[in-house]
Amino acid sequence: MSQVFSEETHRNMLARIPHCTGREITDWLRTVEDGPALFRFEEKVSWLRHEHNLAYGHAKAIIHEYDLRRAARKLL
Repeated sequence: MSQVFSEETHRNMLARIPHCTGREITDWLRTVEDGPALFRFEEKVSWLRHEHNLAYGHAKAIIHEYDLRRAARKLL
């Protein structure tokens, strides 16, 4: 079962990702967009972890942010 992070924890995690990975969040979001068409959250996290050697927390934060931004686009 996956952990649920607070909004503050999520934002803090996103802020650390560029330092830890050497890539900006926008680059990671583009990577997810261009990646395989996976449907389940955990499948996307697993793909990022194994394909790009990311820590679970970083991969989860990236996918969560991707899903938030994607949902926001659908509302506009």
